[in-house]
Amino acid sequence: MTTSTTTQELQICRIKFPEIQLQTRDAHKLRGYFGNLFKQHSPILHNHYEDGKFRYKYPSIQYKVINKVPTLIGIKDGAALLPQLFLKIKELDISGQSYPISSKNIELRNERTGYSDQLHQYKFGTLWMALNQKNYPKYQNLKTEAEKEAMLNAILVGHILSFFRNTGIELSANERLMAKVQVQEKSTMFKENRMIAFSGSFVVNALLPAEIGLGKSVSRGFGTLIPT
Repeated sequence: MTTSTTTQELQICRIKFPEIQLQTRDAHKLRGYFGNLFKQHSPILHNHYEDGKFRYKYPSIQYKVINKVPTLIGIKDGAALLPQLFLKIKELDISGQSYPISSKNIELRNERTGYSDQLHQYKFGTLWMALNQKNYPKYQNLKTEAEKEAMLNAILVGHILSFFRNTGIELSANERLMAKVQVQEKSTMFKENRMIAFSGSFVVNALLPAEIGLGKSVSRGFGTLIPT
């Protein structure tokens, strides 16, 4: 496979706890537990600074439940930090229930990421939160499915470009991303509010690391990519 020269090696760390089974909705509890446990170490663990202000950057550490397995994803700085901290973990405490940990799978590798001259297909392993307060009304007012799909295609490209910018990947002027989604609307609860999210898949002329998140609330497990 030939890829653009702007494609870069991106360091990714994946830590999985295969002996523990949780529900997808428990991802935010993982984030709360680890973010609190290691809050003195780095703001990238919970995306807040010491003064409580929010860190407006793509989350370098993401907490997910994929096929019921608790999973932590570290990207760049997060990939360097995760193994140092989580080799020390002996248990998880989720909603007051303690889960002893006797094994964890840790994978640290560099993955080619960026523009590609070929199409690649991915599915969303967890719901994709594509819409925010600003674009939700516009989406709801669209009359046809074709218009909605075109809007979602553009939103997805924006999410991927944001991921690239935040991880130091710059595309050249002649490298344009094109994405086509095939998704279904779903209803989900988020912070006690009912929201529209999406399941399904997409194709795009980009290489993306498996199990990273795109869209809103990726640190809480939304928008997880699975290559197909």
